[in-house]
Amino acid sequence: MNRDTRGVLFTLFGGIFWGFSGACGQYLFTNYHVDSGWLTNIRLLGAGVVLVLLSLLKDRERSLGIWKNKRDGLQVILFAVFGLLFCQYAYLTAISYSNAGTATVLQYLGPVLIMALVCIRRRRLPGKKEITAIILAVLGTFLLATHGDPSSMVLSPRGLTWGLISAVSLACYTLLPAGIISKWGSLVVTGYGMLIGGVVLGIGQKVWTIPVNLDLKGYLALAGIVVVGTIFAYTMYLQGVGDIGAVRASLLSSVEPVSATMFSVFWLHTDFQIIDLAGFVSIMATVFLLAKRGEQK
Repeated sequence: MNRDTRGVLFTLFGGIFWGFSGACGQYLFTNYHVDSGWLTNIRLLGAGVVLVLLSLLKDRERSLGIWKNKRDGLQVILFAVFGLLFCQYAYLTAISYSNAGTATVLQYLGPVLIMALVCIRRRRLPGKKEITAIILAVLGTFLLATHGDPSSMVLSPRGLTWGLISAVSLACYTLLPAGIISKWGSLVVTGYGMLIGGVVLGIGQKVWTIPVNLDLKGYLALAGIVVVGTIFAYTMYLQGVGDIGAVRASLLSSVEPVSATMFSVFWLHTDFQIIDLAGFVSIMATVFLLAKRGEQK
């Protein structure tokens, strides 16, 4: 297998595994009524421990060296709390109030928010493609929330609110670690970010006091989130980025909402209507518009 083929396959599987983890979260919320804070904590801690160990085995000097630079260490902590923790908690909570497919698609409004912030920072108006992306994002959100009827809300207010919060959190997750990832590598930064985020959330929520009652199927779904949907997904995606570049990888990884929707429909029997799919397409079109613009720059 050549490098390009490997990069494409790994990136696609990374996106599919992320979508699968969303469906596993929906399964746990529906059948076991687990707390989203508890689930986020287990996901971050479990994946964080494994990724940090992998980074130490791969390059011990780099993995430990990040903490010798106080500024970079502080940035990792900020990324852990306001990036990863914020992102994972908002996303899983959005799933608990809606479903995996809808929550995943709403999170993909994040690139539009990033584009808006860039325009504000550079004090310029959006271009034609950026305006089109904003219109499509608003239209897609409107269709998902109301099915085209502004007098009614199909998506629960909490589901919509947490979905929009997850989009904001995705923007924070993307922007916060930009400098340190290029310096120390994605595996090191993501691993420490997850580990620290899990510890902070666990202490803050006292997750050991939250009652959880899982059977074998529940633990398998939990493993699907931590092992398949986090450890495997992140490592495969990062390998894909290394093989084919960030732009192509980000486009291919947008298979995630398609994967989450398919698992939600065929495994969990979630009901989606044609107008929901129209909303999905509208929001996902913004990813390709903005990525294409970024590639041209």
